[in-house]
Amino acid sequence: MTGAGKERFGRVLRVALLGLAIAGGALPGRAVEPDEILSDAKLEARARALSAGLRCLVCQNQSIDESDAPLARDLRLLVRERLTSGDTDEEVRAFVVARYGEFVLLKPPLTARTILLWLAPLLLLLAAVAGVARAALRMEGRKGGPAALTAEEDAKLSKHLAAGGRDQS
Repeated sequence: MTGAGKERFGRVLRVALLGLAIAGGALPGRAVEPDEILSDAKLEARARALSAGLRCLVCQNQSIDESDAPLARDLRLLVRERLTSGDTDEEVRAFVVARYGEFVLLKPPLTARTILLWLAPLLLLLAAVAGVARAALRMEGRKGGPAALTAEEDAKLSKHLAAGGRDQS
């Protein structure tokens, strides 16, 4: 490899490493602090699974497992406390829902109250498809297409083209 080739390879490698570093920073992090981690690995795994399904009420787009908010920490500790006291996963989830409402669940259950929440994306997609179809039909329904040139316009165009496209004003 020549000197210029090595220099170019070095630049490409630096850009690639920078891209990987930026992409790695976009991955969800875990906000669980060392003092929160349970000594029992099975209980900790259950706590992590539960925390991953509970919404941070401050951040709202993160689970409590990913959020650094103080309320998320309190909820993580509450989940671990309930698990160590012997609650099942469902009991812990029910306790948190009873306290904070179904909004705390990242994936709410399909019920009569949440049916619109689950169907909204499908309804929006159908509305978009109907709008595109309607616009396409309207475009197809136009009659005649573009109007033909008048004799005067045709003469001007012919004169303009004969002059090589230069303005003859």
